[in-house]
Amino acid sequence: MNATGDGVGVDGQVLARMRTLSARPPQSLVLEGGTAPERVAAALAWARTVNCGQKGCGTCGVCRQIEEHVFRDLIVVDKAFFEEDPKTPNTDKIRALLPVWGQPPHGEGSRVTIFVEAQDLHPAIANLLLKTLEEPRPGNVFVLLAPQRERLLQTLVSRSFVLTLPWPQAGQAEPDAQDWVRAMLHFWDTGQGWFERTGNKGAADRPLALRILALCQAELAQALMLGASAPTAIAKRLAKLGPAGLRRFDLVLAAAQDALNQPTVMPALVLDWMATSMMPGVIPAAPVPRPKAPAHRA
Repeated sequence: MNATGDGVGVDGQVLARMRTLSARPPQSLVLEGGTAPERVAAALAWARTVNCGQKGCGTCGVCRQIEEHVFRDLIVVDKAFFEEDPKTPNTDKIRALLPVWGQPPHGEGSRVTIFVEAQDLHPAIANLLLKTLEEPRPGNVFVLLAPQRERLLQTLVSRSFVLTLPWPQAGQAEPDAQDWVRAMLHFWDTGQGWFERTGNKGAADRPLALRILALCQAELAQALMLGASAPTAIAKRLAKLGPAGLRRFDLVLAAAQDALNQPTVMPALVLDWMATSMMPGVIPAAPVPRPKAPAHRA
């Protein structure tokens, strides 16, 4: 994903909290909750807050440069960052930043490095970042974006200040997506009814599969945050999976999202893989680069 954040607003309470934090910026900030574009927008707002003389006015030259990703003290580590030179190993690209992080920022504020979707970082890169955080770098701050803090290395989270964006409203999902997710939960419990749904030609297209996935991600966030006290029946059911089961479902959803980004992968097969991967006794590889068809669809 190429980080933009264009046109996405940032919650007022989050902005107020950032302005308070900017008096003594934490070296590492975890931004969880919200949607992926909202997390990126919040990260850019943090960069403006710690570099703009007016705590992120949005109109000065510094703020405009940050929004356009041309500010000298802004580094965005996303998929595009790693794809700029495919021949160079990803770990080497991060190692190349170590001397930069060891220097003071160019301006009077802070050098901000944003790790977009940090839960997808290779373990070797996450460990490099951890070592960097263990040796404070004056004038350098890091922002780790993730749907939930549980998807990051606990050692990274323990060295970071966590700021939670408003969680997606699971209860406002479209009825068709809710119906499919309820059917998937029923399949987990009974082993019945799922393949009749996905086997109907045209029943599960890509837009529907994306809505189902988004609802699952929102309900998972509620289950992780509130457990049995979650406000929806779906989140309450997910909470029964326990910490290990929720982590497993998180990995399944991440792999399903990756698969749905592949235009040649059939959405019905992705949904089948999602459902069967959470059945009792089934242990999917994690992470899975893309779902494979169940045996009956081979």
